[in-house]
Amino acid sequence: MTAFLTILLVILMVLVVASLIRGIVAFLKSTKIDLEGGEQQDATEMQLLQNKMMFNRIKYQALAIVVVAVILAIAN
Repeated sequence: MTAFLTILLVILMVLVVASLIRGIVAFLKSTKIDLEGGEQQDATEMQLLQNKMMFNRIKYQALAIVVVAVILAIAN
């Protein structure tokens, strides 16, 4: 059981890093588009992707914390 949870934890950590990187890339692209395009009122596609990736990162981090809590509960 602990091996399964450890593998799940590693997968969740990879997903956190991947979401973080995709969110940062979307942020950089949206900043570049904003600088080149001038003033804009609506959210761009990159800004929406950035928000989605950052929400995914938070979700995966929460799941990773739950897995760590379960591992600690099993250890005791």
